[in-house]
Amino acid sequence: MNIKERLQSMGASPKKALGQNFLVNPQHIKTIVEAAKRMAPEALIEVGPGLGAITEPLLELGLPFKVFELDSQFCDYWRSQGIEVHEGDALRLDWKGLTTDSNTVLVSNLPYQISSSLVIDRCEGPLNLAGMVLMFQKEVAQRIQGTAKGNKHFGLLTVMAQAYWDVEFLLEAGPRDFYPPPKIASRVLCFRRKANVPSGGFLGFVKAAFSNRRKLMVKNLRGWLGQKQISEDFLKQQLSNLGHGDKVRAEELSVDDFVALFAKLMEGSSGRH
Repeated sequence: MNIKERLQSMGASPKKALGQNFLVNPQHIKTIVEAAKRMAPEALIEVGPGLGAITEPLLELGLPFKVFELDSQFCDYWRSQGIEVHEGDALRLDWKGLTTDSNTVLVSNLPYQISSSLVIDRCEGPLNLAGMVLMFQKEVAQRIQGTAKGNKHFGLLTVMAQAYWDVEFLLEAGPRDFYPPPKIASRVLCFRRKANVPSGGFLGFVKAAFSNRRKLMVKNLRGWLGQKQISEDFLKQQLSNLGHGDKVRAEELSVDDFVALFAKLMEGSSGRH
């Protein structure tokens, strides 16, 4: 059954408000599923299964499988197929209670409006979410991949994604690869969780550092430093140890700089500095 026939049989139509653009390119679907298989998952989660272009080949892997879906019509359909469905916004569901297997992999043609938030949320857990294969709007993917510090794509999303995951490009998808065709290009990235990741609180630190890109990092971090009882002089000392002056802006640090700086600052958060 092709995608239009399935929509008709369900009495459904793509909902623009939910960011529904269904992947229809069979080669891209195969590549995504093969990438998930290479991560040796013990369980799978899919966000937004929609009409099942990715869902059905994933089911053929014979692994424990859950889907998160916001559209009630699709929820009813996948329940009727005997699949465990969690109905609701993927940004609000309790992920800790849902990823119980030791090596869970998330696969999704993500609704573009939630893609950045979902990646950031999953950085800090659950840790047994070991890998992700995700479709993004190309511009969002470029921000995640942002290789050169100081460029327009380097920011909060770059630092968070690369601090917690090894990120690889998988494929590029054009408007014709979807129904209905979006107006923008898309890109699929693979994420493998790093063995050593920053301790809790890293997101708050990075958010503060990038809170105003035009301001110096020292100024952006003043409120955060006060909460942690860390002196500004101690921050400047640690920046200097990394080869940066106190006039540096957040976008001038590398991802490794952020991770190293956060670790040193947390060591000094006892109020002695």
